[in-house]
Amino acid sequence: MYPLYNEICHRYLGPDMDIKSILLRADVWLMRVDFVFEFPRPTMPNIVYIGGFQCKPARPLEAEFEEFVQSSGKHGLVVMSLGSIVDSLPMEITMKIAEALSQIPQKVIWRYDGETPPNIGNNTLLAKWIPQNDLLGHPNTRAFVSHGGTNGIYEAIYNGVPVIGMPLIFDQFDNLLKLESRGAAKVINVATMHSTVLLQTLNEVINGASYGDNMERLSALHRDQPESPMERAVFWVEYVARHKGAGHLRSESHRLPWYAYYCVDVMIFLLSMLLKFK
Repeated sequence: MYPLYNEICHRYLGPDMDIKSILLRADVWLMRVDFVFEFPRPTMPNIVYIGGFQCKPARPLEAEFEEFVQSSGKHGLVVMSLGSIVDSLPMEITMKIAEALSQIPQKVIWRYDGETPPNIGNNTLLAKWIPQNDLLGHPNTRAFVSHGGTNGIYEAIYNGVPVIGMPLIFDQFDNLLKLESRGAAKVINVATMHSTVLLQTLNEVINGASYGDNMERLSALHRDQPESPMERAVFWVEYVARHKGAGHLRSESHRLPWYAYYCVDVMIFLLSMLLKFK
């Protein structure tokens, strides 16, 4: 990615500026992380965590979606989306998914922009775009079939909806395994999946109380903050602007040569002292 970003830096910031220099000189980092979801780890004072900053209370659905959701009755709704990068999967896999979805009593809204599978069920609505957060926040929603993108994961946590995970690329495997370790998701290998496996997993997550309860607990923890992640992000952007930087929070370790950073010089000195007095 560096050549692409370096070209932008050269164009707008000058020929002597590159992306690595910008990253090293950043006073404050806004990280899309919440430790309700992430594992604990050491951190620095200039790291500000704003995981779930895009989440907000669900808005009323458009008439088309609301009518379909209400038709789900007591069984409720399943929302499915594999993100905006992957519009569709190979037809063989798509048909397996469609077969499993057609056998559950819930209604399904599936964000899908490929060729319609011939075995799509009467309970499934295909749409090129869906109001994902609003659907996940609807009281009728029972589960979210997701690829594990960061936005979708945090929206599921915010709204307390358990997840059936189908990771495809990038950080999605990591995201879903973290959520599975909390007992709020079940992960499926989409490459080797059979329709019966997906059907069993859907029934397990929808009807098993533990998945919903665990996700509700994560949702309560995520929401219980003195300020919203967006408010926190705005404060720190304005903080840096007010004080013309925040260098006092930034670690200067990147300025050290590698041998000093890894204490190689200290180890050599100690080793030489040991050999001298031996």
